[in-house]
Amino acid sequence: MDLGKKTDSFERCNQGYSCLDLHRLWRILSLKLQIGRWLRSILPQENPGLLAASGSVAAIKFGNLCHCFSEWAEVKAVATKASLHFIDRASLPKDLKLYTDEEEWSSWGKIGDSVLHIELRRWADIMVIAPLSANTLGKIAGGLCDNLLTCVVRAWDYSKPMFVAPAMNTFMWSNPFTEKHLMTIDELGISLIPPVSKRLACGDYGNSAMAEPSLIHSTVRLFLESRPQPSD
Repeated sequence: MDLGKKTDSFERCNQGYSCLDLHRLWRILSLKLQIGRWLRSILPQENPGLLAASGSVAAIKFGNLCHCFSEWAEVKAVATKASLHFIDRASLPKDLKLYTDEEEWSSWGKIGDSVLHIELRRWADIMVIAPLSANTLGKIAGGLCDNLLTCVVRAWDYSKPMFVAPAMNTFMWSNPFTEKHLMTIDELGISLIPPVSKRLACGDYGNSAMAEPSLIHSTVRLFLESRPQPSD
């Protein structure tokens, strides 16, 4: 809001507030926002979350997803080699650490060194894979672990929540293998955030587009906040 411009609200001031009161109210709200950001920067955040992107064009929204989650949780990210074709690194939060397949190997030098996918598995309380491509879905369902993302999933403690948001062509989504793979990951306790109907990047209209980042974020946050809290 540009306080230097006279808007209708300030010109009329007909709801019991003077223009001076409205100016003061705006300053107070701005100060509260600044204090909130400062507190988030110095206080430990709960629910450390690992966000992961696989090779779907929907990965162009990964930066938006990371911003949604980083507002209320400590976040780290994992990206497959294919997803990097679509992720705009400049769109990611500045303090976000993005791990790639190369770092899985470069971080290890000798016996006794930490293993990245194990460290990420230990650190995170929750994992969200968005987008989940048909290829990565098949790998997870089959137990394959040939990159950093799938290694984390293979090592995951399934007493901790994991969410996936699929994104693929409609013909791939309706393939019988997809249904089998979804049933398999459901048995593991992985929660599905269903795709939505819209115009796809290929030009087709279908029901296999990734849910919007805001919906993914709100779904996960509602789940976490509705869980019973441990008693003292």
